[in-house]
Amino acid sequence: MSAEHSIKQLLEIMAQLRDPQKGCPWDRKQSYESIVPHTLEEAYEVADCIERGDFAHLKDELGDLLFQVIFYSQLASEERRFEFNDVVDNLNQKLLRRHPHVFDPNFADDTSLDHQADDADKSISEKAVSSNWEKIKQQEKRSDKSPLKISVLDDVPAALPALSRAQKLQKRAANVGFDWPNLAPALAKITEETEELHQALENNDADNALEEIGDLMFSCVNVVRHLKADSEQLLRRANDKFEARFRKIENMLDKQGIHWEDTDLSQLDQLWELAKRDE
Repeated sequence: MSAEHSIKQLLEIMAQLRDPQKGCPWDRKQSYESIVPHTLEEAYEVADCIERGDFAHLKDELGDLLFQVIFYSQLASEERRFEFNDVVDNLNQKLLRRHPHVFDPNFADDTSLDHQADDADKSISEKAVSSNWEKIKQQEKRSDKSPLKISVLDDVPAALPALSRAQKLQKRAANVGFDWPNLAPALAKITEETEELHQALENNDADNALEEIGDLMFSCVNVVRHLKADSEQLLRRANDKFEARFRKIENMLDKQGIHWEDTDLSQLDQLWELAKRDE
């Protein structure tokens, strides 16, 4: 079956699911807002498959995520806002517009854009690509002729997970030069925030302590960004590591016939160290 026919069939299935008379009762009652939690869940399931190296199920999870796009497009079509093909066409144009270094044969002659050469292959550097990407996005915002003042932070979604949003906000600020020059001052900021947290705790100022913890977390994200890693992904790995070790403790207790209430912190700490060594 051709890709075009497969997409056409998928759109027809979605339209039938939403049919007022013969459609699925659950699908018929959905709205943009009600689907959002499912979209987030499907996106995380895709990420989970990739992080676990479960590529056998990745195809299924990507299909579930694609279905979310199809669903939103169907709702928009019913309201005569746009069609699925408009989504695809808009994406095509955006990719062409934001990758002039790939698709524009005249890009090398455009002195208004950064196209620093990479020493290894004499092609445009990744840093220059990122810089140009942000410039083009700002140009797109201006072309919208919005009466509101344009900020480099304007389109950072408020609904992003907090760690992801912190990193994206920092990245946007860094793109215009608001950033530490290297890792050292970013690390020093963690020390500074930790000391301020200690001071707030010594003063029995709970509100200030919580604020300082937030600042400390934000500073940790900044260090992660300087290490060119993803904060959300790192915390998920830490969660997985904790879960695996905790489950090992549960198994050890079960094998010994010991209940949680019959243990103390010293015993549990020893089991924790055993679980770590077992890795």
